[in-house]
Amino acid sequence: MHAVIAISALPLFLGALLSDWAYSASFQPQWINFASWLIAGALVLAGLALAWALVDVLRRRANVVYLLLLLATFVLGFVNALIHARDAWATMPTGLALSAVVLVLAAVAGGMGLAGWRRRPA
Repeated sequence: MHAVIAISALPLFLGALLSDWAYSASFQPQWINFASWLIAGALVLAGLALAWALVDVLRRRANVVYLLLLLATFVLGFVNALIHARDAWATMPTGLALSAVVLVLAAVAGGMGLAGWRRRPA
């Protein structure tokens, strides 16, 4: 189930990247506000998935790489949130680059989690 939660953060990270891109094209500060809120929502989902994956790894000692990818996604996403808390002008280009990196990490972690997801027999 944590893989489904992890992949659910992906559209929010994508929205943050698109908002950063829209800001870089228009310089309207509201786009940075959108990106900040989308990152905050994605971090909530990524944090839930990270906690669940940590419990799963401690219980079964499996898929540590997936856990590390989720951890990297959460940490870089948090740094991205701190970057987006600055003034809109100070956010670029670091915020745009971090949003792209976090999106790729979230996609890889979500894909790896879904690939390892198997249904238990009833």
